[in-house]
Amino acid sequence: MELVKRYIAAVQRELPEQKRQEIGRELQANIMDQFDALAEQQGSELTEQQVANMLKTMGHPQHVARQFCPVQPLIPARLMPLYKHTMLMVLGVLLVLQVVFMTKAWLMGGDFGLIRFVIGLASGFIEDAVFGFTAITLGFALMPENTQPLQCKTTHQWQPEDLPPVGASWQHISLSNIFSDLATYAFLLLIVWLPLWQQWFAGDNSVNSVFTEQSLQMLMWFSPVIVVGVLSSLWQLQRRLWTKPLLQLNIVVNGAIVCLLLLLTAAGPLLQLDTQRWIHYFSPQKLQDSIRLGLVIIALFPGYEVIRDMLRLRKLNK
Repeated sequence: MELVKRYIAAVQRELPEQKRQEIGRELQANIMDQFDALAEQQGSELTEQQVANMLKTMGHPQHVARQFCPVQPLIPARLMPLYKHTMLMVLGVLLVLQVVFMTKAWLMGGDFGLIRFVIGLASGFIEDAVFGFTAITLGFALMPENTQPLQCKTTHQWQPEDLPPVGASWQHISLSNIFSDLATYAFLLLIVWLPLWQQWFAGDNSVNSVFTEQSLQMLMWFSPVIVVGVLSSLWQLQRRLWTKPLLQLNIVVNGAIVCLLLLLTAAGPLLQLDTQRWIHYFSPQKLQDSIRLGLVIIALFPGYEVIRDMLRLRKLNK
């Protein structure tokens, strides 16, 4: 049957060369068995149209070829958990580093404002993320087929008795939340201490802080809390599960952040702004009032986390 030969040849073209003959013979045997059964059932030879209808029912040659020889994914399934974990960790580190580099460039006299700082931060992170994604994906894709994922101590020498107790879904700590907190803390530490470091140790008195003297003094006294926040985030990264001590520490850190933001709001002007270029368009006093309002709005976020974690802590204590 000419149609059967053409169909089998079309399937073979979609297969690796070393498997074409074997799969072609197997497919032909299956097709002929179906044709013989149908011919015996109706008591006559199949017409050309019946042959075409049956071949169409079997599916497109590409689909049939994939049934015999499935397409291998770019990242093998056994490596996918390690691939996803590596990707999240690398992207998180790149985000923190990009915040550090952009903040340093901004504080060292970069000729750009806040909007350009945010755009530069986003574009720099996207550029680094694309490179990291490409490098990691190619690295995993080019691994030999017999490569097995590395087994760390926590996955290789585990015991069922060591598993954490059953908890609510909220107890799992997201990597994105951890690294966003780390990036925020790194930004605050750099924006407070880099200008002071340049003035005290490098002797560069031309570098001015973006904060007023009073607000900068308050941020300096608050620096230990920021360091505690960094340590808390690193602890979360190690545990990846909310526990009572972690929740208590997070409540303390976020509560301190709320107090700081409210104190900065009540203390007066927060930033040293060059308003000479804007004085015809904006009132300096209204601009400072808008900044203070922004601080109050920002304080709502850690305030929400304080209330949320207190409720979660209450659930764990039951």
